[in-house]
Amino acid sequence: MKIGFIGCGSMASAMIRGILKSGLAAQSEIMASAKTEQTRQKIREKLQVLCGTNSETASFADVLFLAVKPQYYEEVILEIREKVRKDEIIVTIAPGKNISWLTGLFGEGQKIVRTMPNTPAMVGEGMTAVCPGDAVSEEDLDLVMKLLESFGKAEVIPENLMDVATAVSGSSPAYIFLVIEAMADGAVADGMPRAKAYRFAAQAVLGSAKMVLETGKHPGELKDMVCSPGGTTMEAVRVLEEKGLRSALIEAEKACVRKSREM
Repeated sequence: MKIGFIGCGSMASAMIRGILKSGLAAQSEIMASAKTEQTRQKIREKLQVLCGTNSETASFADVLFLAVKPQYYEEVILEIREKVRKDEIIVTIAPGKNISWLTGLFGEGQKIVRTMPNTPAMVGEGMTAVCPGDAVSEEDLDLVMKLLESFGKAEVIPENLMDVATAVSGSSPAYIFLVIEAMADGAVADGMPRAKAYRFAAQAVLGSAKMVLETGKHPGELKDMVCSPGGTTMEAVRVLEEKGLRSALIEAEKACVRKSREM
């Protein structure tokens, strides 16, 4: 199996590292393209995979990831579509670019899998939403899922939920980084050294997320377990509710969905 990446920024690099680590492909079976020679040199040095032009990468691959920014999708697809085989699987990672739009550019019958990964793929803890097109077989989908699960979790969802997945998963690491930074700032304000404050806050978030995933308990139930009557946590939660934390997060996600639908 040969895998291609058109675009090789942080997300694509994380994907490539996960695929290599899993043993699903060797370095000689992966080719990446990049816009500048500086980036291509980094690909050769850091990932030690093959490097080619967009057209060469499209011709090389059995599974081709389009890892460029959404605004460049049409330009890149028009450049490579004559090189893409009908049995080649195209995997997209751009918000707002639906399967109908992609099929209109590639042509009917092209195997297209629309996905939305997130940056925790960089540490092997990504979450990827997956939606296969009509031309994708179960065998094709199984292959793509194995590749995606090499750097985290992946789950198939209907296409009408892809914009929602962008908000709740694709973009949400940024929200959590803001939360961690704010928690650390609070600790620094009360005297904790900043580096230590980041470790305490980040580990608390990591452990809390793991509790939700591994216990299967409702987040509200887990919250209640921490909130002793008349205690410190309940006082903190009261202030968060007063300041509208939940509403702010909900409205942020709704804004994210709207933006994704507009792209």
